[in-house]
Amino acid sequence: MGRRGGAPWALEVAVLVTSACLAGVCGDEFSVLRSPQSVVFRDGSWPIPGERIPDVTALSMGFSVEDDLSWPGLAVGDLFHRPRATVLVTVKGVDKLALPVKGISYPIENAVPFSLDSVANAIHTLFSEETPVVLQLAPSEERVYMVGKANSVFEDLSVTLRQLRNRLFQDNSILSSLPLNSLSRNNEVDLLFLSELQVLHDIASLLSRHKHLAKDHSPDLYSLELAGLEEVGKRYGEDSQQFKDASQILVDSLQKFADEMFNLYSGNAVVEVVAVKTFNSPLTRKTRSILQSSQSETENPYNLAYPYNYNYSVIFNIILWMMIGLALAVIVISYNLWNMDPGYDSIIYRMTNQKIRMD
Repeated sequence: MGRRGGAPWALEVAVLVTSACLAGVCGDEFSVLRSPQSVVFRDGSWPIPGERIPDVTALSMGFSVEDDLSWPGLAVGDLFHRPRATVLVTVKGVDKLALPVKGISYPIENAVPFSLDSVANAIHTLFSEETPVVLQLAPSEERVYMVGKANSVFEDLSVTLRQLRNRLFQDNSILSSLPLNSLSRNNEVDLLFLSELQVLHDIASLLSRHKHLAKDHSPDLYSLELAGLEEVGKRYGEDSQQFKDASQILVDSLQKFADEMFNLYSGNAVVEVVAVKTFNSPLTRKTRSILQSSQSETENPYNLAYPYNYNYSVIFNIILWMMIGLALAVIVISYNLWNMDPGYDSIIYRMTNQKIRMD
């Protein structure tokens, strides 16, 4: 009897452990609200690694990445028509948003902090002579990064907490049209959450004044990080009416923002949302110091090169076909020189021979 009851018990334990692991590791969500026909996101529940989200953004914009991405959620799409803009909004404090059905969502596996610095650097390097718009903004942390025409387009954008608070109490702010429900205008936490929604509204409004930038050939990038909902959850609790109202207001604002950005780029933009309860580890930026360089020299005393680089295939093909072309050119030239017929030489050579014979 003990043996017969042991197998179902072990199976139940395994199922519970697996469910707990999936709930802890894949509880967060990566959603695509709007995308053009040239970028194909397949409908499925494939988990995406949190550290590969920047690679998904880069590949969807037509840029290459160092490591191959084996995630089946992103198809190849149209290689000759890439999106003109990518908008990525990161929402902290919630693992899932009640987004509309027309969007596509994927679970996130191992939600670690990420940044789109590599994508921004690629745009700045490849399109430095054109007019790209790159905006990375975290209002709650007063962190902003602008490249290209973003400095002139978003010159009047509120980026500090004091500016955001003052912007909310202006005549044309969202407070005049947004239903607050259980949220209050006199609470600092609620004002921080509402100020982030004001930033979304101002970005679309300021960009609408420069519609010509949305029609050029250089791609644009918008990376926004919203932490107001997380502060609302800490202040009132996730089961409170304030948190539920804030979540619904955020979903409506995100959908409106996605539609506005999608229309400004004439349907050629990708709008993505990352909902993360909490990140697993803090984001640390790699720095190089003198001690680090000395350690690397001791680890590699022979100064050997890296065995492989993602540019290797490009350099190899350039050198290979150049050498083949030069080799064929030498063979053809040598063959023609060897089999040259003096009777078909130019008149200058023949006149020279006649003068020599007359002398």
